Amino acid sequence: MKEINLREYYPFYTQDVIVEVPDEVADLLRELKLADAASFLRTYRHKAYFSLDYDVNVERDALVVVLTPADILEQKEENDRLYQAIASLPEKQRNRITSHFLLGMSISEIAKSEGSGVSSVHEGIQRGLRRLKKILKKMESDPEKNA
Repeated sequence: MKEINLREYYPFYTQDVIVEVPDEVADLLRELKLADAASFLRTYRHKAYFSLDYDVNVERDALVVVLTPADILEQKEENDRLYQAIASLPEKQRNRITSHFLLGMSISEIAKSEGSGVSSVHEGIQRGLRRLKKILKKMESDPEKNA
């Protein structure tokens, strides 16, 4: 057990308050104090005195991209073309690509769920992406056929 002065760690204490705490707690409080000092020093050295809390909407404006109606329409058309191209893939390639890129599954997870090898899943995804690229190029060159 170690004795610590709470006034060193909490600014609202105006007088010394000595308490006994387990060694782990004292070590954690010391590490926190050192990390805060290091952060302050980094901020001082790099002159990083800015905050996203400066104004009411600064953080929101930095994170939210406002799209124009034309951008929204273009994005929707692009998504439609992509979904149409993915739908035209063979079922196994379509499932592997959507599982990996849309659902975020790893190649090993896909292989385990299918009961196949990792290399065959990887190669299937690569073949599907090459085929998808050809389909999308074909759609770009013949836009009136796909409308």
